[in-house]
Amino acid sequence: MADVDVPDVLHILWMNGGLSCDGESVALTAATQPSIEEIVAGALPGLPPVALHWPYFDFASGPDHAEDGFIQWFHRADRGELDPFILIVEGSVPDETNKAEGYWSGFGNDPRTGQPITATEWLDRLAPRATAIMAVGTCAAYGGVHAMAGNPTGARGVPDHLGWDWRSKAGLPIVCVPGCPTHPDNLAETILQLLYQVGGQAPAIALDESLRPEWLFGRTVHEGCDRASFYDSSDFADDYGSTKCLVKVGCWGQVVRCNVAKRGWINGVGGCPNVGGICIACTMPGFPDKFMPFMEPPAAPGAGEPEYAPLVRTLRGFTLRVAGG
Repeated sequence: MADVDVPDVLHILWMNGGLSCDGESVALTAATQPSIEEIVAGALPGLPPVALHWPYFDFASGPDHAEDGFIQWFHRADRGELDPFILIVEGSVPDETNKAEGYWSGFGNDPRTGQPITATEWLDRLAPRATAIMAVGTCAAYGGVHAMAGNPTGARGVPDHLGWDWRSKAGLPIVCVPGCPTHPDNLAETILQLLYQVGGQAPAIALDESLRPEWLFGRTVHEGCDRASFYDSSDFADDYGSTKCLVKVGCWGQVVRCNVAKRGWINGVGGCPNVGGICIACTMPGFPDKFMPFMEPPAAPGAGEPEYAPLVRTLRGFTLRVAGG
């Protein structure tokens, strides 16, 4: 990335008008490392002043024609009056060309016609002007639930819509923070890193082949899971209330890149396998179709445990007694 001047104010335009459940917006309210309040209040060293235009946080969300109304910031960006700004996209991008009339998803109205502007059109308008783009949540990143086979919307992720090799006017690739919903601190941490980067205070974010931050998605769920030792001894759960390894009742943790088992959900507490839930691969391209069925029928009692699992436990117990003595 070329050298950039530190902006007086760095605007964030958060667009949740695509096909979305607002799960990422809800998740961000739970972030603590950092919190969104710390980012907006400028409570972190070296952070440029931030103006966040986000439906969950912006009090100026009045009628379209209001001078300081929420949607006016998007119109200003469209006219080239807002620079620099980061565009955060929440929700998948529908195909607005696959039907004779109507639209799938709108975000504010066109002041000239009074008709809705589609979320897809906003993305096409703002992408060439954005300093950086983030696709938050698996729907925005890869299409997610709305891109399942048989869905009429033709939905896809931001990289599929703009192109996987797309670069912003500052030369930055799309940054994807997947999850259904995405992890609160993964989201807040990436926003913070991108703000530092655009403000000239940090190097470019290292991304993997799926445009995810490598430091967050470089390892599998299994590598950070407290149940991994049960897998090592082939000690598998045969129902969903067990504390053993859940791989034989449908857990995809061995192949899924996600840090939730290691990081927990909020303040280190919770997270799918940590509370007995299987990993359903929600941070991966192709979710959910490529990872179905999510859950396998519970096996008959004892069927999930090979004969050598008790032997491994016995040997480990012997090792512990010898080491302790």
